[in-house]
Amino acid sequence: MHNRKLGRTADHRKALLRNLATEVILKGKIETTEMKAKELASVVDGLITTAKKDTLAARRSAAAYLMPITAKDGKTAVQVLFSEVAPKYKDRNGGYTRVTKTYVRRGDAAPMATIELV
Repeated sequence: MHNRKLGRTADHRKALLRNLATEVILKGKIETTEMKAKELASVVDGLITTAKKDTLAARRSAAAYLMPITAKDGKTAVQVLFSEVAPKYKDRNGGYTRVTKTYVRRGDAAPMATIELV
């Protein structure tokens, strides 16, 4: 599988994807550029697949990747992933996210898209 570089260094790219993945899990839907959304889809799908195992190792793996951000209800992203998101997809084999093209951003003409949990 070929990863998109997104015009960033490896550290910056990893931090960007960690932040975006955390926001998708907490909010369910975000808007970003099309290329970031396409790259993020595989990251979020992998996290949900890991969370479906619901083991301590899976929980630690997700906690190591996701940012320590809390939602409005006081739950962390890891808690939301394991208690709300993963059980929703227990009978589904992959394809947990949907990327929808929206518009072209004024200013730099970047194609925008929304990524959401199906």
